[in-house]
Amino acid sequence: MNSHSAAKPSSALTGFVPTRPLRRSVRVRFPGGNGFELAGIVDAPEEPDDDAPVVVLSHCFTCSKDLKAIVRLGRALAGQGTTVLRYDMTGLGQSDGDFSHTHFSSNLADLNAAIAFASERFGRVTGLLGHSFGGAASLAVAGEPDSFPKSIRSVATLAAPSDTSHLARLMVQKNPQIESQGHGDVEIGGRNWTIRQAMLADFRGHRLEDAISRIEVPLMLLHSPVDATVGFDHAVRILQLASQRRDDAATPAVSLVALDGADHLLAENPSDLGYVAGLLSAFFWRHRTS
Repeated sequence: MNSHSAAKPSSALTGFVPTRPLRRSVRVRFPGGNGFELAGIVDAPEEPDDDAPVVVLSHCFTCSKDLKAIVRLGRALAGQGTTVLRYDMTGLGQSDGDFSHTHFSSNLADLNAAIAFASERFGRVTGLLGHSFGGAASLAVAGEPDSFPKSIRSVATLAAPSDTSHLARLMVQKNPQIESQGHGDVEIGGRNWTIRQAMLADFRGHRLEDAISRIEVPLMLLHSPVDATVGFDHAVRILQLASQRRDDAATPAVSLVALDGADHLLAENPSDLGYVAGLLSAFFWRHRTS
């Protein structure tokens, strides 16, 4: 391998991330799943191997592709040889549309559109990675084996919930007017967001638990035991649901990694991101082919 090639990760899960990775980041726009154009960034090695992983990265609720943790994970994975598409869902970041009219169903449509775009651009997508509610979307898409792209061989989540109804409960707790008046503003991350009753109804209508129990590819669940936003019990429940024995399909390999002391956004301790990136890199490289 010459000096201009992106190095593959070592077999040991060291969490090492190159300090000066040979990578490039390119802005893209593509049709979303809800009639709006979505904005994305492709983080990729300068010279990716033909068999290198290609991963679609979904952000958390009301977040964007430019959240510090999302940016650093995308770039770190690219530095270890993985191509990553991180994108803004409808109405968020630099994507078109009105966030207040979105919901979990629209998130799934956007994720499927992102997978289709990445597949067209790179020939195949081998893995999904989702943070928090983006992790829930990744699990839901993976839980539909009949429509799930066969090239995708693994799914990883970071601080993902095991259901979508808990977010509806949280929004109502923050502002009961959403239920009584049909909409209301909720402060999230220092910014006010308009939340509509239709969004909460959609959250309540999904059975993420059922989708998780149908997943057939290897899973890696990364979650902090002290996560104050999405409790660690969600990770344990996902592990149990995904690991249950099935009569019609093989039970997938499921790994649960406890991120000791980490916060929900991986913002308080910079070294957490290096550790997480190393684990994810090894996971996606190992499961990039069938």
